[in-house]
Amino acid sequence: MRALALKPRDEVLRETSGLPAPLAGRLEEVRSGWNLPDAAGDKLSRLLRLLAQDATAPTSVAGSAEALDTHVADSLTALSIEGFAGRRSIVDIGTGAGFPGLVLAVALPAARVDLLESVRRKCAFVERAATALELSNARVVRARAEEWGAGEGAEAYAAATARAVGRLSTVIEYAAPLLESKGVLVAWKGRRDAEQEREAARAAEVLGMERVVVERTEPFEGSLNRHLHVYRKHEPCPPGYPRRPGMARKRPLGR
Repeated sequence: MRALALKPRDEVLRETSGLPAPLAGRLEEVRSGWNLPDAAGDKLSRLLRLLAQDATAPTSVAGSAEALDTHVADSLTALSIEGFAGRRSIVDIGTGAGFPGLVLAVALPAARVDLLESVRRKCAFVERAATALELSNARVVRARAEEWGAGEGAEAYAAATARAVGRLSTVIEYAAPLLESKGVLVAWKGRRDAEQEREAARAAEVLGMERVVVERTEPFEGSLNRHLHVYRKHEPCPPGYPRRPGMARKRPLGR
């Protein structure tokens, strides 16, 4: 992981303080609805302000009200998965603008959350956000999932998350080498796709993973076709995995 140039902490905090009262009220409903720590509301408020103000944020959903639903509320649905909140080491694969990893780091202060991303500019934004939120339990790792899974990240995590990363079979292949025995993958997907799920089942069998549940979620009023796909690692990955970078996307297992 390479150090990135950041603004001074005090400057970041000044820029990200406060939300309009109606939005602050909605955020408090989300915080209390998930029984998050009291400090979580302030941290998530800073995150929403940063998304709205920072032109470098790598997301098309940056307005505070929309981001509260699309990013924050949606990320928190992982807490509905039985046992997830008790996981103490989490890797967020392809974290992008920091979701769901930053939100989960806020919600689960006792967990260590690694935010895995290969694109430098995205890492820079997530570093800035972690500074604004004063997250001591979050770390940005600039690496590809396959490289991290073949090195320091091998079997290092009790849980993996992935949101808007790729086909389900590809996500399973990224996650399996990173997970310890009985570790779980939570993958965010939209409308269910029978062919993708069959492909994922075949990939999971190869990689020592098994499907636990597909849970429909409604993170905010009016949200449609949102599902969490949960897999558990029950056997070690076979020799040859992870494959070299790019292969999981170019030649998905299970096809």
